[in-house]
Amino acid sequence: MGRVTFYEDRNFMGRSWDCMGDCSDMHSYMSRCHSCRVHSGCFMVYDGMNYMGNSYFMRRGEYGDYMNMVGWNNCIRSCRYIPMYRGNYRMRVYDRNNFGGQMHEFMDDCDNCMDRYRMNGCMSCHVMDGHWLMYEQPHYRGRMWYFGPGEYRNFMNMGWGNMRFMSMRRVMDSWY
Repeated sequence: MGRVTFYEDRNFMGRSWDCMGDCSDMHSYMSRCHSCRVHSGCFMVYDGMNYMGNSYFMRRGEYGDYMNMVGWNNCIRSCRYIPMYRGNYRMRVYDRNNFGGQMHEFMDDCDNCMDRYRMNGCMSCHVMDGHWLMYEQPHYRGRMWYFGPGEYRNFMNMGWGNMRFMSMRRVMDSWY
């Protein structure tokens, strides 16, 4: 398991709370969160409860003022632990909802779907192996989302509007 310490104020000040896994609503532990230290593991943090809203990937390190770093106007409200994975990575992405349209299988990082595959983005995916981060812009820029093993048929139904992912990378064991 991973471990992260959340602090109410910037620069690791104020009340703190240690988390060792997923937490869908941090409000029951602290009223706000503006900095954190990831002691071990990797986490996705969200500015909304129940893993909703803007998300950011955090690996081992100190985040004294992450709000300015990522441009958020809000504080962390939920977090999800990303389990370490050692093995082959495999994900199928589709340019339409419900696994429709053009399909490509990824086994490694892709910094630009358009350049590599002439694909205008990804609207559904099936993660067979590993853990992945997908980005709304090429070269791992813009908003990001975490995808663990499973089927993701319709990104619009997941609360992301008309989001199209343009780059993706694996969450590697070396990041832990």
